[in-house]
Amino acid sequence: MPDKTNALPAVPSHSPHSPNSPNSPHSTTRSPSRRTLLRAMAASAAVGTPLLAGAPAGAVSSGAADLLYVGTWGAGQVHALRFDPARAAMTPVGPVAQATSNWVLAHPTRPVLYVAGGEPGGIIRVFRIDNASAALEQFGEIATESTPVGGLSYMAVDAASKTLLAADFAAGTAVSVPIGKDGGLGAVASRVQDTGSGPHPRQQGPHAHHVVTDPSGRFALVADFGADRVFVYHFDRATRALSAGTPDGPRTYATAPGSGPRRLAFHPSGRTVYLLNELTADIQALDWNAADGVLTHLQSLPTDAPGHTGTTSAAELAISRDGRFVYTSNRGENTLVVFSTDRSTGLLTQVQRIPCAGVTPWSFTLHPGGRWLFVANQASNTVNLFSVDPRTGQLADTGTSVPVPKPDCITFSRP
Repeated sequence: MPDKTNALPAVPSHSPHSPNSPNSPHSTTRSPSRRTLLRAMAASAAVGTPLLAGAPAGAVSSGAADLLYVGTWGAGQVHALRFDPARAAMTPVGPVAQATSNWVLAHPTRPVLYVAGGEPGGIIRVFRIDNASAALEQFGEIATESTPVGGLSYMAVDAASKTLLAADFAAGTAVSVPIGKDGGLGAVASRVQDTGSGPHPRQQGPHAHHVVTDPSGRFALVADFGADRVFVYHFDRATRALSAGTPDGPRTYATAPGSGPRRLAFHPSGRTVYLLNELTADIQALDWNAADGVLTHLQSLPTDAPGHTGTTSAAELAISRDGRFVYTSNRGENTLVVFSTDRSTGLLTQVQRIPCAGVTPWSFTLHPGGRWLFVANQASNTVNLFSVDPRTGQLADTGTSVPVPKPDCITFSRP
């Protein structure tokens, strides 16, 4: 087990600002073009909402820059960035903690950051955030696995029950952890074990990759990369416990052998779930029966371009706040693929395929206001900024990027 993580002061980056190609590992901050900004402002005006609209609906930026934290795959650091949505400007702060960071997640209301480690034991570290400096101070740490296995892949917060949910890729488990009033974590409340395997060499056992609660809060869905299954567990918000729910085990939705389920997202209507499969790089629309927790296949679409050859690897999935658009990343082609949703059926139609402005788009995050998208291009060591057209859902590369070593995920902490 590594030594306990120490906080680092926030140190501004002094990287030179010379132009670089998108594939360079030393891409630097650049201002977006005037055309890109005008297009974003015009689109915002057309739908009658301010460019700086943020979550919750109706909220507007106070003028302070947003604070972003970036996990780094195998680099053992957490980095911080500032983002000014009025100028579409990203400013690197630099490394603010030394910690393995397979996933980083900000508390939804408190200045607290959770960092999921990749080492055995399924370690989650808890940091206080200094909003003024972006510095982190660790004040908690828990092991989510009692055996010498583990390597966390994802975390989410169920705000209604004040519960942190985490998926452990190496152990094939999902856990629930109570969140205290100060944002600290208690002992693990429950743990469920996936089962199964697939035909791919990376699928020799279960590998839980993602966990999300359904809108009712009665179920938790786990996308398992190794088992080619989505496991549907019961979730009790009163006790914060995950359980199989029946003597025969959890309900499951089976994908095609060798698919490698990676990400899930509920449509705001609560009737449709979108599933992104990593190994086959396809996205599925699934009907969700909230009464009994059953998933039924509706549609499958590729995220690969027609005629694609070579590596096939889809990575990230997100849905716009209004549910009109679904966003995916494709690491085999270094692209972002956008789909529109049918309001009545939930079915998808592809509307755009665009280069990700780097190499290996491991993850991306939509700005809370919905007008910007940040891409963690892991192999090119950059976080790249795209604008989002709220009418069409389409993305435009602003040309702005900041250097971060091996970025794998991005989270917002808003003062």
